[in-house]
Amino acid sequence: MKSTQHNTPWSFLDQYRGTHFNGTWPTLAELFTISAERFPDRQCYTVYDPERISMTFREAQQIILRVANFLRSVKIDHGDKVAVSGKNSPEWAIAYMATLFAGATVVPIDYQLKDAEIERLLSVSGARVLFVDEERFEHFRARKAAPRGVFSLSSNQEPYIYHLEAKRDYKIKPAAEDDLAAILFTSGTTGRPKGVMLTHANFVSDCLLAQANLSIYHTDIFYALLPLHHSYCMLAVFIESMSVGAELVFGKRMVIKQILHDLKEARVSMFLGVPMLFNKVLNGIMRGVREKGIIVYAVIRFLMGLSGLIKKLSGKNPGKKIFHSVLDKASLATVRICISGGGPLAPSVFRRYNQLGIDFVQGYGLTETAPILTLNPKDHYKETSVGRVIPEVDMKIIDPDERGAGEIVVKGPMVMQGYYNMPEETAEVFTDDGYFKTGDIGYLDSENYLYLTGRAKNLIVTEGGKNVYPEEIENNFQLYDEVEQIMVRGYQDDPHSKVEQIEALIYPSQELFEQQLQRGEAGRKAIEERINEVVAEVNHQMTPYQRINRVVLLDEPMEMTTTKKIKRHSVEGEQQH
Repeated sequence: MKSTQHNTPWSFLDQYRGTHFNGTWPTLAELFTISAERFPDRQCYTVYDPERISMTFREAQQIILRVANFLRSVKIDHGDKVAVSGKNSPEWAIAYMATLFAGATVVPIDYQLKDAEIERLLSVSGARVLFVDEERFEHFRARKAAPRGVFSLSSNQEPYIYHLEAKRDYKIKPAAEDDLAAILFTSGTTGRPKGVMLTHANFVSDCLLAQANLSIYHTDIFYALLPLHHSYCMLAVFIESMSVGAELVFGKRMVIKQILHDLKEARVSMFLGVPMLFNKVLNGIMRGVREKGIIVYAVIRFLMGLSGLIKKLSGKNPGKKIFHSVLDKASLATVRICISGGGPLAPSVFRRYNQLGIDFVQGYGLTETAPILTLNPKDHYKETSVGRVIPEVDMKIIDPDERGAGEIVVKGPMVMQGYYNMPEETAEVFTDDGYFKTGDIGYLDSENYLYLTGRAKNLIVTEGGKNVYPEEIENNFQLYDEVEQIMVRGYQDDPHSKVEQIEALIYPSQELFEQQLQRGEAGRKAIEERINEVVAEVNHQMTPYQRINRVVLLDEPMEMTTTKKIKRHSVEGEQQH
């Protein structure tokens, strides 16, 4: 990247290069310092607990520097590991940033893991300090889980992060842009945990280059609802908001009522979530419209179609005015942009949000790429694409099939340094010429927009030798309220043959089928009939070789990650209704 580039979202860095940082990209600590200087009195971190508690960038910086100095006082040196495990909160953010200001490396750990799994990650990473929520604090303190100390993210316990203070000032060796900023452990707790090593330059380059496809401003208000330890929320919410001096509101619980309260109360403008969340919100909106009667529903659907057409043809977005009352009731009136990530979104959902007047964006990336690789620009979006490749990403498709789909491989400043202490596993995911192998299958169009078809390891090969990707089929169920969870996979009728049939494991909506479930066997039969009707409707839309041959109804929900993706390989021994 040439520092002489102008009119880019990162050109503001030029006036700080040489004074606040040297080199191509600032570190995350330097980026925060720049934002605190540009917008000292803007709100930085906010939470409703239950009343509004907020701090400015200047106030946040003072606490961060104090905690960073404390970390140095307990002999946390340059490059040491500091673990953070807890629910989204300003304290979590302070712990993360203080670690980086101390020149150390942060290890964010999923707070939903079991104690033994967290202990394992502390051991694997070599973390010397642990910041942890109140539910786990006593357990880890009693076990002396971190040699330099266990500190609380809750004001109910001491030592509480905001009260940490050294008796004198210590000299801190700051991190450089190529130093390790974080080790992110990917989901899945079987086998040896993989720690993705990301530098300051990985994060900052990805944060600013992504803004070429998405304009954000210091006046925006971001909502951190997904777990911050996950790379998607960490970069697209936590780091993006910091980079422009925007306010970050922390969502405490993934409960629709609480989410809608926070969205309205905080006047959120940037709302990031996963497909399951956006499906539920949209279903709620459309259910409310249907309850107004068939005529009103027909008129609104017509106006939605018209609004979407106007937006496509002119770039103007009339839906915000037309559907203001509908959006206000759903607490979305102030939302400027919704961003979906962490999994594939059905094009029909994408289309309906845009028709309602919300600029809806989806992107694609992996933890190993910090994570953003593509984003759909709101002024030139393609409903079936996961977006245009962002600047400085060199993306290729290798071994393409007849429709141009093959494995996606990438190079760029956001690609990880490797897996922590796992040289062999690191070597396996890079090509001989240095491209990172994503394991995802897709194709690029002439404008460098990416289209995903699925994961290479989930591929189903049918009798005709056709490749079927389960994710493409699963997407077609996203707007059916009857289906709470679905997982499509291959199965073999003949164990001697490599030919696969297609089955769908479905967990029906307990809320929707509540009355039938009380009717015993007759109710179960009714549920089965309705689910089979839904599958038949979806099959009708698919090409013959993509159609589901067998349906398995589940009594229990399938295990999910914290970003609401089904853990495909942990689903075993399901029972039929």
